Amino acid sequence: MREYGEFDFIESVCEMFRSMPSNGFEGIGDDCAVLPIGGDEALVFTSDMLNEGVHFLTDKSTPFQIGYKSLMVNISDVAAMGAKPVATMLSLALPNERFGEWSEEFMSGYKKASKRYGVKLIGGDTVGSKTGVCISVTAIGRAPMANIKRRSAAKVGDVVMVTGRLGASAAGLRDVLADKLTTRNAKFHLMPEARVKEGVWLGERECVHAMADISDGIASDLQHIIEKSKRRAILSEKAIPVACGASFDDALCGGEDYELIFTVDKRQADNLIERFQEQFGRPLYKIGRIVRPNYDCYQIGLESDEGVIYSSAGWGGFSHFGWEG
Repeated sequence: MREYGEFDFIESVCEMFRSMPSNGFEGIGDDCAVLPIGGDEALVFTSDMLNEGVHFLTDKSTPFQIGYKSLMVNISDVAAMGAKPVATMLSLALPNERFGEWSEEFMSGYKKASKRYGVKLIGGDTVGSKTGVCISVTAIGRAPMANIKRRSAAKVGDVVMVTGRLGASAAGLRDVLADKLTTRNAKFHLMPEARVKEGVWLGERECVHAMADISDGIASDLQHIIEKSKRRAILSEKAIPVACGASFDDALCGGEDYELIFTVDKRQADNLIERFQEQFGRPLYKIGRIVRPNYDCYQIGLESDEGVIYSSAGWGGFSHFGWEG
């Protein structure tokens, strides 16, 4: 019997609150909740927690790196909606020994990321902790309603694309755990970057339908898109762009790359690639296509020279430190 996990819990929460009034929000199911604010504008909201020993290790990461990454992972969710991040709220639970030099360096990293992405810290909370550092960040973004990209919008025939090479963070995690903290991939894992400008730009393109950020790996994050869109997807094994030093499995199932994965009208895919290259000086990658579902079975197939292989249990995704056993 399959174990009850994180995504099962999220689904049970969705069901529990399904009958509650929305109060104008588009709620659980995307990278952010959406609140229309009039004038064809919307605010988007996202919240993430990071726990010591699960999402980061204080003996492998500096406080500066942890602070920087704490903000970045939330900003990535905003970008995945096609929105521009504008503000954050930060809450910290810290053991007594982390107040002072550690917390100041953490905030320096958080501030650097805030300046990089042009967002203001507008509030939060601090409390003591007896069980390690716990970080909670809420990020707020803004966009025209027409630019908001949802996971549920993928269409049959769409091309699946990503904004960059994949697997560097998973490869970097191995380096970090082996105390190789100065490799390129280790640095990428410890201080990744969000595709904010790219997300806003893609949000402005009508030919871009569904979008998400790659936090758990393309196998997991694309699965969210096809389930919400009630579609299937076929990925081309040869087309998946693997980062230098990473394996194919890292690219498929590794997490925390924070590239964007999205679906595009196939008639405009090549033009979008050309315009993206002109705008950002680097390529987009076609990695697959959206196809009709097989009854109510929303699966990802992996296409190779031998044919297409579907996984009935899913291809898996990123596991944090505390879940690896």
